Amino acid sequence: MRLYVITDWLGLVPIAVCMGFGVLGLTQLIRRRSLFKVDPDIIILGIYYIIVIAAYLIFEMIPINYRPVLIDGFLEVSYPSSTTLLVLSVMPTLVLQVKRRCQSKASRLTVYVFAVLFAAFMVIGRLISGVHWATDIIGSILLSIGLFKLYYAAVLYTDMRKENGI
Repeated sequence: MRLYVITDWLGLVPIAVCMGFGVLGLTQLIRRRSLFKVDPDIIILGIYYIIVIAAYLIFEMIPINYRPVLIDGFLEVSYPSSTTLLVLSVMPTLVLQVKRRCQSKASRLTVYVFAVLFAAFMVIGRLISGVHWATDIIGSILLSIGLFKLYYAAVLYTDMRKENGI
């Protein structure tokens, strides 16, 4: 259970990342005085984070599977792994945003390595802690890949429209 508690607390890291981008968007909104002047990829990122939260809430309301162990004496919803979903939905956006906004190759590489190692630790940690079935983790991986691909496609689409002056 120690690994479960560690990965549970480390689940705050992607929340902090989301909050950081929220502050960036809010700062742009205040300085530029118009929602239409906020960077489109930041607006899309906010919408994406809302969709990730909605996916989590849907699976909380419609239980598919329960944990293989009781947590504090209670049977909790297990599918998909919400921590895995959060980590694998947020960390790729961190990498993409740093790649788009930071010129320093060393900083970009550092963020990339951190994101990959952190995500791997969290996913493996949730799996071997025994609080999720393997299918919970696999479901979260597939769902977060799909959601991130939608986000990335939306960003590329807005970039394309901007380049073409549309």
